[in-house]
Order: sequence, then C-alpha cells, then structure tokens
Amino acid sequence: MTHDLIIRNGFVADGTGAPGREADIAVDDGRITAVGHIPGKGQTEIDARGQLVTPGFVDVHTHYDGQATWGDALTPSSIHGVTTAVMGNCGVGFAPCRAEDHDRLIRLMEGVEDIPFPVLSTGLPWNWESFPDYLDSLSDKAFDIDVAAQLPHAALRVFVMGERGANREEASETDIAAMAKLAKEAVMAGALGFSTSRTLNHRTSDGQPTPTLTASEAELTGIAMALKDIDRGVLQFVSDFDDPKKEAAMFRRIVEASGRPLSVSLAQSDLAPEGWRTLLGAIEQAVDDGLPMRAQVCGRPVGVLLGLDLTMNPFSAHPSYRKIKDQPLAEQVAALRDPDFRAQLLSEEPETDNPFAKVMLRSFGKMFTLDAVPDYEPAADRTVEAIAKERGVSSEDVALDILLAEDGHGMLYLPFLNYAQGSLDPSYEMLKSTATIPGLSDGGAHVGMICDGSFPTSMLTHWTRDRTRGDRFPVEWIVKRQTADTAHWMGLNDRGLIAPGYRADLNVIDYNNLTLYKPEILRDLPASGRRLMQRASGYTATIVAGQVIYRDGDPTGAKPGRLVRGAQHSPAISRQAAE
Repeated sequence: MTHDLIIRNGFVADGTGAPGREADIAVDDGRITAVGHIPGKGQTEIDARGQLVTPGFVDVHTHYDGQATWGDALTPSSIHGVTTAVMGNCGVGFAPCRAEDHDRLIRLMEGVEDIPFPVLSTGLPWNWESFPDYLDSLSDKAFDIDVAAQLPHAALRVFVMGERGANREEASETDIAAMAKLAKEAVMAGALGFSTSRTLNHRTSDGQPTPTLTASEAELTGIAMALKDIDRGVLQFVSDFDDPKKEAAMFRRIVEASGRPLSVSLAQSDLAPEGWRTLLGAIEQAVDDGLPMRAQVCGRPVGVLLGLDLTMNPFSAHPSYRKIKDQPLAEQVAALRDPDFRAQLLSEEPETDNPFAKVMLRSFGKMFTLDAVPDYEPAADRTVEAIAKERGVSSEDVALDILLAEDGHGMLYLPFLNYAQGSLDPSYEMLKSTATIPGLSDGGAHVGMICDGSFPTSMLTHWTRDRTRGDRFPVEWIVKRQTADTAHWMGLNDRGLIAPGYRADLNVIDYNNLTLYKPEILRDLPASGRRLMQRASGYTATIVAGQVIYRDGDPTGAKPGRLVRGAQHSPAISRQAAE
C-alpha cells in the first residue's frame, strides 16, 4: 500500500502521556491512517530514527489577530512546533468594529500588546465590521498553520455601547442583551469562545484602562449564558486578583450558571509571591467539584527584554537618553560611547511617574544577561547587580556596557512574572496541577518587549532535559500537556493525538540537539515595523494536515493552514455521525 507520507522509526510520544514507543506513522489526505509497523511505501518518507515524534503543539494563548489579516506565516509560533494557534485572548482584538472605532481598537492593542500603531494602521485591511465578517475575511486566506479565534470583550463592548463602553460605564440590561446576542452569533459563526480582561496592566497607548476592566458580574454572566443557550464556546479571563477569593468565587458562579469552560491566566507576582496558591487552590477545588475550570500557566518567567532598539531599556526615562532615543541605532551607540555623554547619563535618575520605569527598570538585582542560548532559570550570580559588585563598578555601568555590545544590539532580561523567588519551583507546581493548562505565550504580541512565542520549545528543553535547579517532567507528559490537553480544552478534539483518524499535525524533533537561541530583531512588519523573533534548531520537520511546512528550520512554502471555525469533533464521533 502507498501512503502520502510515512514517518519511520521515530520515538512516538502520542499525546496521551503513555510511555513513548518506536513506531511508524502513515498519513493520507491530511489524516493519520496508521501507527505501528507500516510495510507499505510513502510518496514522501521521513526517517525519524533516534528522534522524537509528537503531535503538533496547540497554543491556546496568542495574539495574531492583526498578523493573520496581512500575513500567511504565524511566526514565531510556527517555527516552534505549533500547528494550531488560538488568538483573540485577553479581551482585545479587531472585531466587531465600526469604522469610527478603528483607531480606538488599534490604540488598545498598541497599549496592551505592544504592537505599534503604524504597523496596525498600515497592515489591517478592515474589510469587516461584524465578527462573522472578520472570520469570513480570514477564511479566504491560507497560512502555514491553523488559526482559531475568540470574540474579544473590549471590541464587543465598544461596538454595543460606544463611548459609554470605552469609558467603562456599567452596562444596562439592554446593553447586556445586545452583547449576548452578538456573542452567540460570533460563536455560531466559528469563534471558539469569548475573552475578557480585568487587569490594570491592560491600557490603551494613551493610558486609559481597557474598556472591560470593571465590567459587572451581570454583564459577564449574561454573555456566558448566551453561550450556554447554544452549548458552545469557552471563556478566557485575565485579572489582577486584588481579592483572589472574591474574584475566583465570581468565576465559579459564572461557570456554575453557564456550564461553559473557563480558564484564567495565573502567574507568580513579585508583589504577592504566594498569592497564586490561593487562586490555584480555588480552581482545583472547582475541578474536584466537577466544574470545567482551568488556570493558564507558563513554564518560564514572563520576561521583558530591554535594549536600545527595543521598547524600553534601563535609561529610557533619563533626560539625556530621551534626547537621542529617536535617532538611528548607530547614532545612539556613538553618543553613548562618548565619555562625556556617558558620564552625564549615568549621573541622572529617571524622570517619570510610570511605576514600571521607576521601579522595575532600576531593579538591577533582577536583571540578567542573555546568552546566545538563553538560560530561563538563571542563578543570582548572573544579575547585573552581582556582575557590578564583582567588577567594582555601578550596576548602571554594567547595564550600559551590555546594551552597547554587538553594536548596540545587546539585551537584558528582566523576569517580570514567575520569578519572584529566583527559581521556577512555583512554575513546576503550577504545571503539575491537573487544574492547569500551559498557555500565555502571547505569540504575535509584545513585539518590542517580550518574546515568549517560543514557550513550546522551552517546555521541552528546560522541563524534560536541561533543568539543573529542581525537578523535571517526563517528555511524554510535557508533550501531552501542550497537545492533547490544550487541544481538548478548546474543543479541538480532532487534533493533539497521534492515532488513526486524527489530523496529521506532527513534529519530528531532534530532541537531543533541540536548541533555543537568543531573540533577535526583525523589521518585517507592515510599515517596516520592528519585532522580536526567536529561533530554534532541532525541528527536523513540522507537518500540518499532512504537509511539511518546515524542514530543518526552513519553510517549505507549503500553506495548508486554515481558519478553524468552532469546536471540532473527535474522529470517533465523526465516524459515528457518518455511519
């Protein structure tokens, strides 16, 4: 028998968490047709002997809402083994939207997700108004990987309430009914669910809080009940959790009333290093009680990258630096290497009311160097402060030297979340909980500050192979977490497993040599916009719907990815329906 594709002799971690085994995999018409010893031939064959074969990774937390409209490669996610990306998280996106609100939603995305206004205003085609229109515009496109969308609350609220919604006025019963109706229509048209934000960290580029910050429980419940009516759709929330017990209790009531699955972002904060335990405990109790709730967690610090050519650096708020910040990088470097200018800069204090710039950008005891192969669980002796003490100079001196390296392309790494105590032990505890799923990569966002779309790769390298400062996980378990667990949570039950009938979304990985590299800067966004990119070596092949989209890290040009409309049935259910 001849098959479209056969992957031979790989060590298969099939997504179930079961011990891996050596097996062949046959693929026909974009589906897996056999797993085991396969005697036939493949029109294409990949020798995976000595390599790890996994289902394609399903990333449930990205922000490709804009990039998907102007591009066909959902990088960086697709170069890290992701074969399905879910966007529309955190309540931000671009549909539904009336023409007069285009700039408003761009400013919100610019502020929340650090995607510059010129990039979005140039790149977005705005050939939609309603959310179904937005999905229709994406349905006409081909991508390297599959993409699925959620309905963002901020866009929905402004669409229904206009200026009142943007100003966070309380929604009336009529407003709630209108939002519920549109939410139902969006999910019926193919949205995977609904997302919202309740955090002060999410602001427009001109400093205004996100329109959803203070949305009432009645508003959130009304929208969730609309999804109950059609028995479809997930809910995704992000919150400050100033009162974790109160907020978690509200989430539980929404789930109890609607029956819809709800996930919420969870990370360790420096301000309350043990606070995450309260929220996770509440979600674990809800899960024990049979409620569909999860915390979305990540396997490394949420790290801000600082550099002269990035959004921020430790001198961003210094008067002298402000004079040169808009100059080309080479001119900045020349000025900063001038002894007199340098001395003046280092004598100054930041002039800003921005708490992040005043506190975090001066936190040299939490600021780390970034090597060619980054260490995402760095020890305290690698901080800028520690290096300065060793050299007998100021932390500012060391920081500036690092930034000036590589002709001004040097970077500093500032763990913002998940590293309050200088280790990833809390992340380990979050990951191992049955009430969590891995997420929060933010692929497509934070283009000048954060580069975490590579989470799937570091989950494999750090947590199953390289970690030296604590416990690790079996490779099969980590594979399950970011394939079957994430796919099934989102209702994408046709993928995430290596078994007959499932989509042939697969990775062939040179596991022993899988390497994640230091982020770099590209200028390939609309309007020549800048973005951070992080590459890896060791992905022998990434396959989407049976087609190889990357081979040894290089794109093949194949674009089998499409918009996924709504939840997908498992192969067993599909077969039963056909019969």
